[in-house]
Amino acid sequence: MTAPSKNIPASQAEPDLADRNADLVELLGHLTTCWDDERRLLARKLHDNLGSSMTALTMHLALLAQQMPADKALQDRAAQMKQLLANIINTNRDMQLALWNDKLEFLGIKAALRELVTEFNAAHTITARISLPDEDPVYTREQGVALLRCVEEGLRNVAAHANASEVDVILDDNDEAVMLTVRDNGVGPVAAADGGLSRCHGLRLLRERAAWLGGGLRLSSAADSRGAVLTVTLPKQAAAVSGV
Repeated sequence: MTAPSKNIPASQAEPDLADRNADLVELLGHLTTCWDDERRLLARKLHDNLGSSMTALTMHLALLAQQMPADKALQDRAAQMKQLLANIINTNRDMQLALWNDKLEFLGIKAALRELVTEFNAAHTITARISLPDEDPVYTREQGVALLRCVEEGLRNVAAHANASEVDVILDDNDEAVMLTVRDNGVGPVAAADGGLSRCHGLRLLRERAAWLGGGLRLSSAADSRGAVLTVTLPKQAAAVSGV
């Protein structure tokens, strides 16, 4: 049996590499879509099953408390149980939002991004501002999720690594493309050819997600060399993908 030749012509190797890269981009796009669908389904189950059950328990406990003797120890125990159920309901709601932002689905990308920045302001000493288009943009679900995940990752990196005091989230939209920018005034990206993308798996996955949607992601230094600029661009006329 003759062994295959190891000397593959460059003209043949280059198309093979391009096809391989295209296959990997498509595979990562499919995996991220499946991951998003699973998170969305789990969030709905938490809401429909656990959330409704906890709400019903709270109502039953309130009715029982009304029929209990005026015993301080019993009333205190009922109050503790009510507070415990309230904590579980709040935790369940936080888990739902961490898995899937329902505002994205029901109110659109502007409401989802505004809520995300508001929560970031409440949780950190970093001043976060947001600039959004006047009109409500219309995107596919995949585009909306990609934009939301980019802001989540961008704000998370600012809080963890940037040593910044301010961060701006800017969404620009025209007839051809949508551009999302997360810009801070911190220490700037890692001194590397790709701005440190190779060291951040979250941003690398987002870069592949953007590529699958026909766009791109770039991390660079701010114009005044202070801070980092994360930019995501997606074409408005991107072909629809499965699951929309």
